[in-house]
Amino acid sequence: MDRSRKAETGLPGWTGKSGIAYSIPMMNAVTPAPLFAANATENAVALVVPVILSGGSGSRLWPVSRESFPKQFWPLIGERSMIVETAKRGVGVGFAPPVIVCNQEHRFIVAEQLRDAGILDARIVLEPVGRNSAPAIAAAALLVAETDPEAVMWVMAADSAIADLSGLHATLAHAVAAARAGRIATFGMRPTTPETGYGYIEVGPALDGFEGVNEVARFVEKPDAATAASLVATGRYLWNSGMFVFTAATMLAELALHAPDVLTAVRPAVRDRVQDLDFVRLDPAGFAACPDISIDYAVAERTTRAAVVPSDLGWSDVGSWSALWDMGPQDSAGNVSVGDVLLESSRDCYVRSDGVLTAVVGLRDAIVVVTEDAVLAMHRSRSQDVKKVVERLRQAGRHEGVAHNRSYRPWGFTDSLITGERFQVKRIMVNAGHKISLQKHFHRAEHWVVVAGSAMVTRDGEVTLVRENESIYLPLGSVHRLENPGRIPLTLIEVQSGSYLGEDDIVRIEDHYGRS
Repeated sequence: MDRSRKAETGLPGWTGKSGIAYSIPMMNAVTPAPLFAANATENAVALVVPVILSGGSGSRLWPVSRESFPKQFWPLIGERSMIVETAKRGVGVGFAPPVIVCNQEHRFIVAEQLRDAGILDARIVLEPVGRNSAPAIAAAALLVAETDPEAVMWVMAADSAIADLSGLHATLAHAVAAARAGRIATFGMRPTTPETGYGYIEVGPALDGFEGVNEVARFVEKPDAATAASLVATGRYLWNSGMFVFTAATMLAELALHAPDVLTAVRPAVRDRVQDLDFVRLDPAGFAACPDISIDYAVAERTTRAAVVPSDLGWSDVGSWSALWDMGPQDSAGNVSVGDVLLESSRDCYVRSDGVLTAVVGLRDAIVVVTEDAVLAMHRSRSQDVKKVVERLRQAGRHEGVAHNRSYRPWGFTDSLITGERFQVKRIMVNAGHKISLQKHFHRAEHWVVVAGSAMVTRDGEVTLVRENESIYLPLGSVHRLENPGRIPLTLIEVQSGSYLGEDDIVRIEDHYGRS
């Protein structure tokens, strides 16, 4: 792509909610404001707003990552989930509360994981439908601009790994300086292998006046193996990390210039949003009208304001099981094992078990992943093909393609234990102080047996305390609710029986969490 500079005149402007007109700053070198404000309360403009995109399904990490509980919610690398690790990178002096853009079906998972990590001030924006990164970023920019159009936004995916956090913040400071001068800065990671799963950025000349920042010569789509090898050999190409830094006003102006259909659709979705508990619900009709397009296609590859910050941070998008083998602690035979695993005469394997003992004998360069309801076995070189398996499962209508046996709820979770003809057995866990909706079923009866804690059960207006080793029967059609009044988690076994046992046979009469 031709990256020659155009005249810095006639730049588009943008009018904020207050009616004040803002224009994009000129792209000449300026003395940057400090990234980390000395007094955050008095210098709010200096704060960087972390924006975390959490819309992916992570199908290449099936069977652990699935649509209902994708990879960003799993502790695949450390002890904390990937979305928490990502959010923690932007917590502290110099950072505003984060904005999280996520699938509305994941809202309670996001809220609970952030809350457990001590991140209590996040603004969680709910996408009614998935429309890729450009509409998500447009919505975040419009929301941030309502308070401060010149606020610097740091956009990152919820499911990437970065080893060098101190280096990350130093690199971020360079990107912020460029962003305050009207640039859209991206982080380019120095390649360690000719990776075919990433896009590439060709590095142009240094950007005058900005330490550690270069022009972007061009973007390159995900290449085949031969092309990737040739790109890496030149030394001029970096992996495209998908992290961007810009001001809200800059991004909105560039969207208006290069992707006006995105901005036209997102504006009413943001304008007509609804506050729901701790969540910001974008208007469904407006957001559904957005084109499905990434920020790379919509803006990054078209703008004349692109800049790149060359970086070497131990970054990975954790996009495959092979990537986890690369990052994991390898034994003397090059094996990475997670969970209850036994390896015999095997080399360079990644073996993970989230349940039963998994023994691997005499394999080389293999990946074996075992969950409660699925097993994946493949050669490491085929790790990008897992998504083909997921697609076949979806086409066949198999629940394993999209959901686990465990389903998370705002009040706890349920585990499907046994399913048979006209009956199903589940384990239900309700967190202390929480309760399920007041509901009824048209096609099934339920029997609850408390195995830990105490349950406050409402049945057709009558309230009963059911203690450990006690049970209660809920006839078909009865109006009922389960509540945990105690200080410890409530666990019970539920036996369902009836002609239809689907989750859509729930008629919610009243719900504390605002679900329909």
